[in-house]
This record gives sequence, structure tokens and C-alpha cells, in this order.
Amino acid sequence: MQFTPRSDGEVSMYVCGPTVYDVPHLGHGRTALTYDVIRRYLEWTGLRVTVASNVTDIDDKIIARAQREESTEPDVAARFTLAYDEQMDRLGVIPPDSRPHATQFIDGMIEIIKELVDVGAAYVVPEKGVYFSVADLAEYGHLAGRTLDQLLEDAGQRVDVDEDKKSPLDFALWKSAKPEEPSWDTPWGLGRPGWHTECVAMSLSALGPGFDIHGGGDDLCFPHHQNEWAQVAATGREFARHWIHSAMVNVSGEKMSKSLGNFTNLEEAIDNAGARALRLLALQTHYRKTMEMGRDSLMAASAAVDRLDSFHRRMSAGGVSLSTGPTDEAALLEFRKTMEDDFGTPAAVDRAFSLIRQANSALDANNLDASGIAARTALTIFSVLGIEVDSKGSRKAGGLSDDEITALIDERRVARQDKDFDKADQIRDQLSEAGIALEDSSEGVTWHRL
Repeated sequence: MQFTPRSDGEVSMYVCGPTVYDVPHLGHGRTALTYDVIRRYLEWTGLRVTVASNVTDIDDKIIARAQREESTEPDVAARFTLAYDEQMDRLGVIPPDSRPHATQFIDGMIEIIKELVDVGAAYVVPEKGVYFSVADLAEYGHLAGRTLDQLLEDAGQRVDVDEDKKSPLDFALWKSAKPEEPSWDTPWGLGRPGWHTECVAMSLSALGPGFDIHGGGDDLCFPHHQNEWAQVAATGREFARHWIHSAMVNVSGEKMSKSLGNFTNLEEAIDNAGARALRLLALQTHYRKTMEMGRDSLMAASAAVDRLDSFHRRMSAGGVSLSTGPTDEAALLEFRKTMEDDFGTPAAVDRAFSLIRQANSALDANNLDASGIAARTALTIFSVLGIEVDSKGSRKAGGLSDDEITALIDERRVARQDKDFDKADQIRDQLSEAGIALEDSSEGVTWHRL
């Protein structure tokens, strides 16, 4: 599908944000990185990108946690919003331009529900709330690639259908208050909003009708995004022009979820592998494909990031200018074509590493001009994708800085040249104990953290 922005030179994007009842997990990280890369690329092409991403700060799980901890819903939401923001900052995710919180938009949600009731698209169930009726929306299900009849057939097989609904597909716009739960006063009594209504109010308030991109994880495609679309469609207004859904994360071959016991804490993953390795791992899988994550894939991504740093050090030491000079415009055009084919980051990453190999070969031949062109082009691609090199040798591993590790590797190289293999082995063992693995090849020695 051809992408045409609502306004020339500008892109508006709404990304479904977290429900803040717990610490962020790898799925949150993968989703945020997907849309961060999309934003970075669009901005690199010269477009002005406006991003809104919400915080769902009222929800069944937030209420349950507050009751369990004998806390309050605002306290729970504030604590885990902070936890989420801290990890997004570590990942290098650019903050959204606006950050609507659901509880700040209650009045807007009530107005939307009033209109839907007035036009006959919603109905009131006493002591339960207000439901949306999907019966008149023939396109309902299109985001999930299902017809209304197919969805009705699926729903008819469930045993937990609410008998007060006109159709098993109808969904709650407003939920009547329960004891000891937060509530707001409305024409239908005390209650709180349904999840699907929250994002309608927040996205339209932040970006206006007909905004360009609505994104989120593919677990939100149905019913959440479909139900958002349904509410706006029933009023005859325009909603999102394009929908993007990023796939989930598999941990050691299983879909990540708390129920499976493989719920992976994002903070721990960043601590263990590094933020850049996680970003690279996400880039190496197309955003619409499930991302496989395990020890081996994380180690490979971490090693690749370390090779990128080693490459930067080698170019700098070899006298190659990395900050100024021409780039390979043909390669950058190829990068653009790759990204504009549904944001094909795996091919873009492969192209960048291919340019690194070209730069190394040119430096081996003492061709500084060719080496510089390839190196600057590779680093430009990585920068657009949000991966910067660590050129200062400031990161620590086993108490050793990058500069200290490089010095030991140089010392080992000299020892091997002098045929002092005992000393060379001692240095390798010292680095291994510090969590550093060496890789000897025809191009020299590279290292990465275990």
C-alpha cells in the first residue's frame, strides 16, 4: 500500500502505550523500538513526525494491584509509568511529543459515548454500563482479516457470552461502578471507561481526525484496534489512515507471557545484554515477524555490537575520517528502498555490515578514501536506525574499560609475535575471566562481552 501523509511533509503517528500495572517486559521493548525506528527513518528523510503515545492508567489489573498492595490506583500507575520511562530511555527511544493519560480524558470519552448512544450505535444495560453494537458495521473485522459472520461464528462457540449483549461481539464503552473501585459520574451513573474508548478519545485529541499512522503490537489488532475503528466509523468521521502492527517476542521458542512463566523483565535483559544489542536484535527481525530471543541470539547481537565498536576504533586508529567526507550515495539509496519496502530493517542491517567489511578491506589496502566512504555510509545507516558506536571506551566489563581491553589484546598480539605463547594464553585467560571473549580471524582480533 502506498503511504500518503495527511499533510505534505508531515506525519502524525499514534502508538498504543503501556497499561502501567507492572514493570515493562521484552514485548514492550520490541514494540517501542519498532515505532522508534520508523520515526527515526521518516525524520531522516526530511518529514516532520509528530508522535502521541498514551498511558493507560486505569484498568482492571491496576485496580487489582492497588487493592492487593493496599495502595491507590494513581500510586500504582505513577510507579510503573516511571519504570517504563526509565527503560525506554535506556533503549534510546525518542519520547513522544504528547503523552495522554487515560484519566485525563474522561470528559472526552463521555462525549464520544453520548454521541454513539444518540446515533443508535450504542445501548445502555442498567447496572452494567454502555455497550457498542457492531451489527451495522459490515467491515467490522477487516483489520484482523475476518468477516463479521466469521467473527460471530467464533463468538458463538464461547461459553462465557454476556446474555445482556445484543451480540456476543458487542463491547463495553462504559462500565458501571463496583464497590471500592474508581468511578466518575455520567448520564448512565457512576462508572469508568472501557479500554477501547480511551484510545479513541486520546488519539483524536492529540492528532485530530484522519491522522496518518496508528501502531501497536499485533496482539492489539483485534479486538482493541478494531473496536477503536468501529466507534469512529459509526459517527461517519475519519480515523487512522494506516495501521501498523508489530509482532510479539518468543523467548526460547515460546510466546512470552506470564502464564507460561517466561515473562522477561526488560530491565534485566538490558542489564545482561546491553540496550544496543537488544535494539540490533530487534532490527535483525522484520517488525511483522515474531522476534526469537534466547541466550544464543542475545550473545550474537552483543558480539555484533562489539564488532561495530572495534571497527570504529580501527578506523580511527588508521587515520580514517569518520565525521566528515562523502558517503556512498548509491548505498544510501539502496538503504532508502529497503526501508520504504515496509521498513525492511534486516536487509538494511546486512547492508551496513557489508559496508563495514568493505571499509576494513579498503583500509587493509591502505585506501583511506574508499575506506572512509564505506565506513561513513555504514555508520550513517546505523545512526538512522538508532545504534551509535561507543567510541570513548567508557563501558566497563569485569572491571576493564574498552581501552584497557584493547591494550591487553595488543599485548597479547606482541606476545604471539614473539612466540611467547604462555603469556598470550595468560592474557586470553585474564580477559575470559573478565567476561571477554576473543575471536581470531584473518582480519585481526575482535572481542565481545559474554
